[in-house]
Amino acid sequence: MTLGRLIAFCAIFALIPAANSEPLTIAAASNFARPARELAALFEESSGHPVRISTASTGKLYAQIENGAPFDVLLAADKKRPQLLEERGQGAAGTRFTYAVGHLVLWSRDMALVNVDCKAQLESPGRHRIAIANPLTAPYGAAAKEFLTHAGRWESLQSHLVYGENIAQTLHFVVSGNASLGLIARSQATDARLPEATCNWPVPESMHEPLEQQAILLRRAQDNRAAAGFLKFLRSAGAREVIVAHGYEVPD
Repeated sequence: MTLGRLIAFCAIFALIPAANSEPLTIAAASNFARPARELAALFEESSGHPVRISTASTGKLYAQIENGAPFDVLLAADKKRPQLLEERGQGAAGTRFTYAVGHLVLWSRDMALVNVDCKAQLESPGRHRIAIANPLTAPYGAAAKEFLTHAGRWESLQSHLVYGENIAQTLHFVVSGNASLGLIARSQATDARLPEATCNWPVPESMHEPLEQQAILLRRAQDNRAAAGFLKFLRSAGAREVIVAHGYEVPD
């Protein structure tokens, strides 16, 4: 355990109620599933407070919250939905902040693309299929659509696109061979469990809106000390170490 994490844990420990409290329920965007679970485990270890993680696309989680889903904290993959929740009184005012900034990559494990320029496949896809997340519900899908539109390829690639319900399913399409290429989160590409990429091209950040991921305390948890403690922990040096290790940037 690093000194940064130790200091962070000591700082938040006093905020947390007894360990026999109800589990803290955190809704996390699919792209953030791995770091969310790691952070939850560290938080449980330090505070003794149980944490339950539920993952889906940000749009789906937002809809669930609007329909009364019992979440305490939302870790979104964008800033739009947390802002809307705050404006509509479903998120606690003043608790919204950016916890991570993501990146988009074009990724493949198709052996036919060994030593091939990933980006060039967008110009001449041939029979290749390209997976992206649903642009309507997944921020990384919206960024993928924005990039392809900016590159002038959105219309011409329509017959080649396959859509994942979220960014996790999008990656599954590529790993399973149901798509030759996928526009996925850079954080996913850092997973050591993945097969080695045959081509991997980082999408320039200038070609889509920043993937600024925000957290917010939800209304039902506005007096929940464990939820407040988790958000404090999320901004700590120790948590930021974990987030960066998973391929994200963190704001200054």
